[in-house]
Amino acid sequence: MEYILSKKSGQCIFCDMLEAGDDRSCFILHRGQRAFVVLNRYPYNNGHLMVVPYEHVASLEDLDEKTLSELMQLVNKGMAALRETMNPHGFNIGANLGKAAGAGVDDHVHIHVVPRWEGDTNFMTTLANTRMVPEMLDQTCSRLGAAFKESSDE
Repeated sequence: MEYILSKKSGQCIFCDMLEAGDDRSCFILHRGQRAFVVLNRYPYNNGHLMVVPYEHVASLEDLDEKTLSELMQLVNKGMAALRETMNPHGFNIGANLGKAAGAGVDDHVHIHVVPRWEGDTNFMTTLANTRMVPEMLDQTCSRLGAAFKESSDE
């Protein structure tokens, strides 16, 4: 609710995060050379990550090979961190390119990594359009941030 009710700058949310200088408050889990990993705040699902290039472009085809390679490496690191900390049964991974495809931010490409568990869609979601969230975002950030740090130290 804090995010939903907060005043938005009207600028790119990803560029704003990078300029904020406070990774923890923005839920940035890891910064690479060409891209970063951040928890998705809204709509929030447990462990939903986004892998975002620093370069503000609208589509994957606008990125150079090194950036594309790092994006996929960070998707893999994200999956490994989620497996270590949350034990998901599977993942949804993808990018929504353009508003027509469902992009909430359509001018700064990003890849979603969403952990899934068997039975994670239940009657609450189906009948009441309500989601049950068993962990607060800052708790998830702490656990996943530690897993990213550990994998970077290896």
